[in-house]
Amino acid sequence: MAFGPGHLSRSAAPGSAGNVALAGHRDTHFRFLRDLRPGDEILLEAAAGPARRYRVTETAVVDFHDRRPLAASLEPVLTLITCYPFDAIVPGGPLRYVVRAAALKN
Repeated sequence: MAFGPGHLSRSAAPGSAGNVALAGHRDTHFRFLRDLRPGDEILLEAAAGPARRYRVTETAVVDFHDRRPLAASLEPVLTLITCYPFDAIVPGGPLRYVVRAAALKN
């Protein structure tokens, strides 16, 4: 994650059906997550294959032990995860900010 968001290997591959989970640093690449709201659109460009559009359905703050955001899905969804709060002085901490988005039909 030092050079950009990372794909969580146990999640679906970007561009495929299922729950695609990505994690990134709250103070660099994923800083924009704080501004996303339900209804906003996200464009995910994978290394292989066409870009896929998603619409934000929810945001949440969860404990880092909470694995529900990583649950498998039959529908194509995108889960973006970063540390919380965004303005924390000490990195890490026990909370995570989660953005969940549903794939849009192309």
